[in-house]
Amino acid sequence: MKSIRVILLMAFVIAVAVNMNGADPMATAYSAEECLGSAMPYPAPEVGTAYPDSLTPVFINHVGRHGARFLSSAKTSVELSRALQRADSAGVLTPLGKSLLDMAGYVIEKSHNRWGALDSLGMAEQRGIASRMFRAYPQLFADGKVEAISSYAPRCVMSMYEFTHQLDRLNNTVEIRTSSGRQNSPLMRPFDVDEEYKEWYSGKAWETPYAMFFETTAPASPARRLVNDANYFTHEQALDLVWNEYKVLSGLPAMGMDVDLSVYFTKEEMNALWSCQNLRHYLVRTATTLSTEPALIASELLLNLITTFDEAVAGENTVGVSLRFGHAETLMPLLSLMRLKGCYYMTNYFDTVALHWRDFEVVPMAANLQMVLFRTVKGRYCVRVELNERPVSLLPDSDELYVDWTIARDYLVRCLPLHIQP
Repeated sequence: MKSIRVILLMAFVIAVAVNMNGADPMATAYSAEECLGSAMPYPAPEVGTAYPDSLTPVFINHVGRHGARFLSSAKTSVELSRALQRADSAGVLTPLGKSLLDMAGYVIEKSHNRWGALDSLGMAEQRGIASRMFRAYPQLFADGKVEAISSYAPRCVMSMYEFTHQLDRLNNTVEIRTSSGRQNSPLMRPFDVDEEYKEWYSGKAWETPYAMFFETTAPASPARRLVNDANYFTHEQALDLVWNEYKVLSGLPAMGMDVDLSVYFTKEEMNALWSCQNLRHYLVRTATTLSTEPALIASELLLNLITTFDEAVAGENTVGVSLRFGHAETLMPLLSLMRLKGCYYMTNYFDTVALHWRDFEVVPMAANLQMVLFRTVKGRYCVRVELNERPVSLLPDSDELYVDWTIARDYLVRCLPLHIQP
């Protein structure tokens, strides 16, 4: 294990050294909106996806992330504010620094008693997804049954209620059963309860490649522009401030606050900071060459999806729609375990991750996986998979969107570890 880790680190060092000799071929040029990363508000599709008249929808499995929310905690905002206050007291804060100090104060004031709470934008995102589902599959809600569960986090509970409340508004004959609480943690918060994953995470095998990438990628220059004394911040202090600055500012659009990131960061700096956050998500929430453990925590959830489809095919499931509301940390492992395109990437060169695995595409706010079971005119069953309401191929070696359930089931079962089988 140690030898593998050494090889990976050597590969990373070589890649960095090569890139220092010229323009970085791994540098990205994503937009400011994309550089919000997993804090990006939900990119709702303009139109829904139709299905052939020869197919009849039978059942929907939905796994969703909570909608847009206030910053998850006060920590970064308070640390940012205090650092800027000290600089202001020292008389070195520039007008740009003062504007950021005012911004941090406003965020703290607006978020008082609402840290991590679902906001009005997040509520609207969930209602929009529910409305589009209802319009696409009205037959499943006509005197039908909906089952919904969520993690115990209030923003997830409220996301579930906003979604199901919208369904009830559209058709109040639908029967809806909801459940929230820690009893749902094995499915919705496996990162809290999976002991093997917690042991792997605390072992910090992921920390060395991440720290190396951060040290060679994260820019200190945004902090330097906030003060008029070039020696006021040490390099480490500047990086800490920039990281908090990025974390706070990138979370503002999800709070319904307009922010122009280009005022504080160049496009290159935005991309560099985003790529650091993106790599951390990738390393600790998906299957990588370091470990498959981050993806395996979603095994029970994937098994649940397979089992409920089996029950629907056998006519043993009277529920037409099964909804689940969790976190980005719920979806990233699941999508990686399923090896969906764009959600699964294996490499020893971690500086290439930003080109192939992008958190703003995988888990923006209100991200969701929808798997729709259809019955054909011949009585067979097939499944279509959608990521964020956009069809994606389930099978890695195929572009087919409608996959026979027996084939899809065989593939999904093979994604599970041998000790967890339906």
